[in-house]
Amino acid sequence: MAAAAAALLLLALLLPVSAAASPSPSDDAEAAVSRFQEYLRIDTAQPAPDYAAAAAFLRGQADDVGGLEARTLELAAGKPLLLLRWPGRRPSLPSVLLNSHTDVVPSEPHKWDHPPFSAALDEASGRIYARGSQASPNFDMKCVGMQYLEAIRRLRGAGFIPDRNIYLTFVPDEEIGGHEGIEAFVASKEFKDMNVGLVLDEGLPSLGEEYRVFYGERSPWWLSIKARGAPGHGAKLYDGSAMENLMKSVEAIRRFRTSQFDLVKSGAKAEGDVVSVNFVYLKAGTPTPTGFVMNLQPSEAEIGLDIRLPPGVHTEAFEKRLAEEWAPSSRNLTFEFKQKASVPDKFGKPAITAADNSNPWWPLLEEAVKRAGAKLGKPEIFPASTDARYFRELGLPAFGFSPMANTPTLLHDHNEFLSKDEYLKGIEIYESIIRTLATLKDSYVDDESRAEL
Repeated sequence: MAAAAAALLLLALLLPVSAAASPSPSDDAEAAVSRFQEYLRIDTAQPAPDYAAAAAFLRGQADDVGGLEARTLELAAGKPLLLLRWPGRRPSLPSVLLNSHTDVVPSEPHKWDHPPFSAALDEASGRIYARGSQASPNFDMKCVGMQYLEAIRRLRGAGFIPDRNIYLTFVPDEEIGGHEGIEAFVASKEFKDMNVGLVLDEGLPSLGEEYRVFYGERSPWWLSIKARGAPGHGAKLYDGSAMENLMKSVEAIRRFRTSQFDLVKSGAKAEGDVVSVNFVYLKAGTPTPTGFVMNLQPSEAEIGLDIRLPPGVHTEAFEKRLAEEWAPSSRNLTFEFKQKASVPDKFGKPAITAADNSNPWWPLLEEAVKRAGAKLGKPEIFPASTDARYFRELGLPAFGFSPMANTPTLLHDHNEFLSKDEYLKGIEIYESIIRTLATLKDSYVDDESRAEL
């Protein structure tokens, strides 16, 4: 009896110590935010991103989470791609790929309230200020990459084991087209061996309570239009100067842009459903060390355009508009494409993912978000472009999704931020999504249904 009493007393003494040693939910949240801030502080801005530091940090996080197999691929020199695998119990099932990119766009630090790579946390507002804190296609998405890892950390802590393989990719070069990043990866043997059935990539913030989800995107056509003409004195009036020829094109383009924008303003169409055209640069004039020559009309002038075409647009008709209205050779105009991505035809070739019950992954995604106490909005065409297009072009279903509600879109803007609470809520949502998509009993997506997609 004495021995039993002593044992009970010892147990009673040990229990408070064990309880005190276990981290509280608030401690877990603080640690998750701290890890996010650490990732944000790595300067991966183009044109010289510190890819090595980002890959080393993420690989360290994967080791800390545990249970993840890690490989670093270098499909282009100096541009590591980190590939993580969480093995499933039935690896023959189609896998789920969670994609994110490590590079971000440049910033103008002197126009920020906090340095863009400080990851400063404003305690009063709960906002984390940093370049890459928000996530959306063709922008920055460090939050999503870390939310993937934090969700898996929680699932593993709860003892969850996936039925299908779950892959995570942290890729380079998305901000400059992805040609030496995801485009090279999808052509590799490593990717083919993954047997991917569904891809999740980045989305956009929502000002309201519903989360935005994207099933396709507009294709970027970046081009320059160059005008030529005889130079002349600044006081001389004559026809056919380079600037006059170019300004006629600018006016035609402006009218077209206005007609498309009016459709968005009136609510007739969503932004992703129209052709967007924006002027990104103008080069003209004769420079001197102190400015431009003011009494000389230049012999050349050039503009740059960022054009985004939605799926189904008649590309031949649009190119005809370029050649005959915007840059006719009769006005000594020429145009050159800097980038010309493929555009799916009106029958919705691979670049569109079905966002209805004909796609067995869609109701699972809806249900997973609902289980986390949230709701998806109406599926949209994304107004820009992401790495997801490379998967859709292979015929793989891919959705753009970033769990950021009640958040203004500040992508590529000064003072980009994400609320700490929204970041933590996003982890919960991904926890539900990964659990749902990875569990066979919750998923009727098998090899046969995948073949029908």
